[in-house]
Order: sequence, then structure tokens, then C-alpha cells
Amino acid sequence: MLNGEYGEGVQRAMKMLVTIGDAFDAEKMLPINRAHVALSGQEADLYFVEGMVKGGASCRISATTNPLFDFEHLKHMPIAEDDLNMSRRTVNAYRRVGAILSLSCMPYLWENIPIYGEHVAFSESSATPYVNSVIGARTSREAAQSALAAAITGRTPEYSFHLKENRRGTILVQVKAILKDEFDYSLLGHHVGERIGYGIPVFTGIPKKPTVEELTSLCAMLNVSGAVPMFHIVGVTPEAPTTKEAFRNLPPEDKLDVTEYELKQAHEKLCTTSGKIDLAMFGCPHHTFKQIKTIAKLLEGKKIHHDVSLWICTSIQAKVLAERMGYADSIRKAGGDVVADTCIDVPCWNSLKDKTGITDSPKCAYFRRFKDVMVARVPDCVEAAIRGEWK
Repeated sequence: MLNGEYGEGVQRAMKMLVTIGDAFDAEKMLPINRAHVALSGQEADLYFVEGMVKGGASCRISATTNPLFDFEHLKHMPIAEDDLNMSRRTVNAYRRVGAILSLSCMPYLWENIPIYGEHVAFSESSATPYVNSVIGARTSREAAQSALAAAITGRTPEYSFHLKENRRGTILVQVKAILKDEFDYSLLGHHVGERIGYGIPVFTGIPKKPTVEELTSLCAMLNVSGAVPMFHIVGVTPEAPTTKEAFRNLPPEDKLDVTEYELKQAHEKLCTTSGKIDLAMFGCPHHTFKQIKTIAKLLEGKKIHHDVSLWICTSIQAKVLAERMGYADSIRKAGGDVVADTCIDVPCWNSLKDKTGITDSPKCAYFRRFKDVMVARVPDCVEAAIRGEWK
């Protein structure tokens, strides 16, 4: 591959991976069977994937893709022609390179599920820590380009979290707050990521059976406010049956206590305003079927304020189930909508830049596609959408 025997595109991909391996003193390449590419639909992303296509490259292994754009469903949105064309070109290029157009940030729940101990190449802020921590598979903190290069070659350098010795915990985080729902897990992730920057936190004090939604929320924020591609929860995640084993018998480099006060502070910092809203946005990371059902139940027999739009972003699989079970229709009857294949972090939502929004997601607030944003629990967001304001 490196010598060009498989074509220019494959050669470019392998050159990138060899360069990364050299930078991290990797001794060899590892064969992999799956990857996830956090495409963005922006210029650099498009330039790279079109270059791979032009060079004759195609994915050797299963490679899913991040959200981009629901062309049919959002055709009424005021989207700049340049953004629309770039999205179309990006989808076409990824199709031609042989990637799976799953268009979701949560491939580890549906289409692309690694197994414990498997070596993979996953990019995307919530996917990397979920795969490493919750599943116990092994991936570096990939970029979209390195993940695509790994999919094209079926290889990734043996470095970072592919090596057992790099997966030990570094910081003890003692959770002394009561975690009631995924919103609290989001705040916990936001605070810890911001405080430690880069590291592998080991959490104690977390309930023994967190839900998938709670774990996903924790993952999403740890790797957004900070750079935390892996964590351990003692007695929950597979590589941390005990605190001692999570730290590989070594003492923690630092300790951090998290109380209700820290979570309250994190919440307050995320909100830039209060009062009237223009929209409510859910699904960053993508909402699961269970979360869509919750919103549908909260909207039963009610109407969203005539000045407010409500959007739920989700995977195509969860949307199909929501349609089949009648929950998507209930949400539309109330004045909201459920959209697959897209999220707040892609250019098609640029028209919201002068709007004031409310969201259940600190990650959505972090991307700041809105002029001002409020962050609240799901029931509060729904109530604000009905009343047209939140305080």
C-alpha cells in the first residue's frame, strides 16, 4: 500500500497512518474490521474524501459516518446554496468511497458495534469514549481523516489506547452529587472535562446501573469540554471492577471531588440568557427512541407556542421506530418535528444564528449555533416550548 501498488488514494491513506505511527513511536500496524468517520460537510473534510475518491480508494472495512443533512425533510429550511452543494458533494463522495451513510453520531448503538477488546478506528466526540470505556474496545482519539484512512487500508497504528498500559486511570473523581438523569451526567461530563483537560478519570460514587442515555451523555461532554477519550466507572465499565484495577495498582495522579455545587455551577455557566425562546433543540448526541418517546408523552394533548419551533435530531433507525409507534406523529401534531441524519453541528443549521434556543444538551449549547442559549432538563425544555419562554 505504501509503495503505491494499490493506487494513489490507498498510498496517501497509508502515508498518513505511517506518519501518525512514526509520531507516536508505534511499532507496527494493527488490522481492524470497523471504523467511524466524523464527517463534517465542510471544506477540508470534502477536499480529503474527494481526493481519496480521485485516487481510486475505497473502504476495505465497515465505516459508518457522522450526521450531515436530511435533504428531503429540511428542504424548507433557509439554507445557503453553498452549504447545500457542499453537503450534497460530501454525501456523494462518501458514498463513492464506500462508507456506510449511517449519518449518526451514535453508530455504537445500531450499525457499527464493536466487541470487547476489538481494535477499531473511531472518531467523534461521544463515540471514542463510549467505545473505549463502556464497550471496552480499543481506539485512538481519531480525526475524521485518520479514521477514513484506516477504513481504506484496514489498518491503524498500534499506539495510544490500543496499548493496555495506556488505558489505566490517571485521575480519581469522587462523585458526591446525586445523579438523577442524563442531564446530570451531561453536567458531570462537562465539569470534569473542563477541569482535567486531558486524562483518564476513574469515577466512584456513580450508581451501579447507569442507562445507555446517561452513559452517552457523560461521554459526549467529557470529550467536548475536555479531551477525555476514555474513562472508568468502578463496578460498571469492564476494565474497572475495582478502583485498584482501574489504576493498574498505581496511585492516581490527582483527585477531584464533584458535589451538587459543581454541577449547579456548570449549569449556570452554560446558560447565556433566560426568557423568550425561538426554538427548542434536542438530540446532540442523537436522541434514542426512548428519549423521543419521553418527549412525545410530555407533548400529549398540548401545543408548542406559535412563535417556537421544536426539533429532535436522531438516527434513521430511531426515527423509523418513532414513526412506527406513532410518537413522531404525536410530536408533529403538537407542532414539533423529528429529523434523522443531521445535528446542530452541521452547516444546514446556520440559519439559527440569530435565534434564542433552549436545549437539554450542554454539547448543543457548546456548539453555539444560536445567538443565545438556555440549557435545561427535557421536561423544562418542553414546557418552555409550550409557553414560549423559560426562566
